[in-house]
Amino acid sequence: MTRILHRTNNQPLSGTIEVPGDKSISHRSIMFGALAEGTTTVRNFLMGEDCLSTMECFKKLGVDITIDEDLVTINGKGIQGLKEPIEVIDVGNSGTTARLMLGILSGLPFYTVIQGDESIGRRPMKRVVAPLREMGAIIHGRNNGEYTPLSIIGNPLSGITYKLPVASAQVKSAILLAGLHAEGETVVIEPEKSRNHTEKMIEYFGGKIHSEGQVIRLNGNQTFTGRDVYVPGDISSAAFFLVAAAIVPGSKVTIENVGLNPTRTGIIEVLEKMGANIVVELNDSTFEPIGTVTVEYSELQGIEIGGDLIPKLIDEIPIIALLATQCKGETIIKDASELKVKETNRIDAVVDSLKKLGASIEGTDDGMMIKGSSNLIGAEVSSLGDHRIGMMLGVASYLTNSPITLHNDEAVAISYPTFFEHLQKLIENN
Repeated sequence: MTRILHRTNNQPLSGTIEVPGDKSISHRSIMFGALAEGTTTVRNFLMGEDCLSTMECFKKLGVDITIDEDLVTINGKGIQGLKEPIEVIDVGNSGTTARLMLGILSGLPFYTVIQGDESIGRRPMKRVVAPLREMGAIIHGRNNGEYTPLSIIGNPLSGITYKLPVASAQVKSAILLAGLHAEGETVVIEPEKSRNHTEKMIEYFGGKIHSEGQVIRLNGNQTFTGRDVYVPGDISSAAFFLVAAAIVPGSKVTIENVGLNPTRTGIIEVLEKMGANIVVELNDSTFEPIGTVTVEYSELQGIEIGGDLIPKLIDEIPIIALLATQCKGETIIKDASELKVKETNRIDAVVDSLKKLGASIEGTDDGMMIKGSSNLIGAEVSSLGDHRIGMMLGVASYLTNSPITLHNDEAVAISYPTFFEHLQKLIENN
């Protein structure tokens, strides 16, 4: 579908919203609820396409899952209660589902096949397949397991010590999930700390895991008990409105009940370093840190972004690139080669899209360089099937001197089905 986007009368964004539930936590709530014994209830679950794909995968594995308005109920039977599916497991567009499911399925005593859409068929899986094979997994697929479809022949697993070549929560999580039903100890060593939702889920559902610095250890043959889960708002979704408030003159936006896990708050750190007018308030919580974030328009300064900050904001880099176009001076983003293996090659996608809008931006091997204070212009662009590119272009339309024509706007529904409605709401509050 195609959408025409333009801010009328130079109106600022103003008001308070709650963004949909965190995508990463929503995925894992279904997975751990399915692996646990007893009932798990999940509130504020993200009803986006990726998370619904995870739900459908576990239904095919014999797990009873129901939805009643905003409440998801999972009747788990334990890891060994999963059953061999009679059809292929389809993960849709969700790389998280594909990679984490490989970890879960590798040690189960049956045969499964995982496939996804065309985009998933191009995304690298060997980074997960290789360590799982070291644990004893039998996985076959195109290009020796690099691409889907992938077939998994369940096999007993043994714990390993694995040093991640790059910080990746998906690879880490797949190995840890496999380690839960492997013999002995599984150890994962990260080069930098990545998001730790899997580790927190293991503890919350009654498992045992030890993290010290960048070393994570767990033993196999663990069992879990069903829990009640509240999914905080997704900081990666909130980032689009936090940035919009920071760069659209006259704006002030508050996001309530948003997740503030320290492994995910890189966008807040970037805004603070750029000089944004930002206030963060933490609420009391027992599972994941939750709070309120308010951002008000101010003049910003370009900075360098790289190193151990990148894993904290890898999904926010498209909107950070737009943010940088409105800062004084130059912003350099580096150490972000992971962007090349997302839903699109996000380095190319961001650079090409923003160039069409008149930004001064160049791609590099592991990031991009952006010269600030750009006057953006309207143009005909596409999400390229990538939800975060689509949302970034939606925010950009509030800075351009003429309308943006956005093709493939439906991709936004992967993580934020009500994104454009919320964007409009913040304008109508004036």
